[in-house]
Amino acid sequence: MTALPATTARKLGLVIDLDTCVGCHACVTACKGWNTQNYGAPLSDQDAYGDASGTFLNRIHSFQVQPEPVNDVPQLAQTTHFPKSCLHCDDAPCVTVCPTGASYKRAEDGIVLVNEDACMGCGLCAWACPYGAREMDQAAGVMKKCTLCVDRIYNENLEEIDRQPACVRTCPAGARHFGDLADPDSHVSKLVAERGGLDLMPEQGTKPVNQYLPPRPRDTIQPVMSGDEDILAPFLAPVAEEPKGFLAWVDRALEKL
Repeated sequence: MTALPATTARKLGLVIDLDTCVGCHACVTACKGWNTQNYGAPLSDQDAYGDASGTFLNRIHSFQVQPEPVNDVPQLAQTTHFPKSCLHCDDAPCVTVCPTGASYKRAEDGIVLVNEDACMGCGLCAWACPYGAREMDQAAGVMKKCTLCVDRIYNENLEEIDRQPACVRTCPAGARHFGDLADPDSHVSKLVAERGGLDLMPEQGTKPVNQYLPPRPRDTIQPVMSGDEDILAPFLAPVAEEPKGFLAWVDRALEKL
């Protein structure tokens, strides 16, 4: 079994803004592309144009949420897009359950990784992870997971602006942020403090490093709506009550038909 480090010098991780994410899957595509071309064995697809059996390290789940009524007035349903990948937990059960020591957590930055040469594909780590963040690569026969693009963030051959996870670099909505969550002065730590960042499933006791920023309150509906109202009507009111010029002539001509 693999032992977890008592402490880590840094806690590199992601802060994901659920208020900003639009569910475009750009992060999913960027993650798949980078990790297929630059990390270990390619993330395989058994039937790329059929059943979705490929290996993905980042996925997005979309949920429709019905807010509570406000002053007994029903509110419109809201859609929340929820990106999910490895949370690089401080107390990672996927690490301690690994029988070969393939899964480990780095003391220098807190990133949880898999030594694919030592992995025998038993799947115990996937069973232990409460977040479903590990995937068996059917072609390679080993477990794979988000690495926070460790081959990017320390790569001095890349421009400094590119030394961040592919999902963060590509997000068009700016919903994903990367940094050291052990540093209270870091950008990500300030975001968590300002917006009330949340652990995912804190009752599991895994102490995830990644944090989620909750959606902000949406505008509420004041009057009771019957369902027949045109909510765009106030914005489409005519500029002039009576037609003038050419439109007036057309109006008179049509009245004679």
